[in-house]
Amino acid sequence: MSKISFHPGQSAVFSKTISESDIYLFAGITGDFSPNHIDAEYMKRTHYKKRIAHGVLSIGISSTASTKFAEMSTSPCVSYGYDKIRFLKPIFIGDTITVTYTCFEVDYENNKTFSEIEITNQNGELCTVGTHILKFL
Repeated sequence: MSKISFHPGQSAVFSKTISESDIYLFAGITGDFSPNHIDAEYMKRTHYKKRIAHGVLSIGISSTASTKFAEMSTSPCVSYGYDKIRFLKPIFIGDTITVTYTCFEVDYENNKTFSEIEITNQNGELCTVGTHILKFL
């Protein structure tokens, strides 16, 4: 018997403004101190002109949307993984990103949902995309 009460089209949304402290804390946790993220003078010499958030930070924030999605179910679940992640546009300090997490497939036999992740900035520009899989226990 399937433990999944979801159907394609169901979604969850989460928004957050990216702060300088978000980037420094993430760098400290992961050890990724690339100048792309923490060196303003270095980035002035690039076509971005300013520091950018870690791409994986945006995926981490998408986890909040997946948690909000999972909370709509009475069955416990775990993340089964991410596929096809792409960082299409940079996310800058001060950007407000919105994660839209939308189920597009339900595998009732194996108790999994497959959801599209779309992360946009305050201008509606698509910054990060990917697929997330939840496994229901």
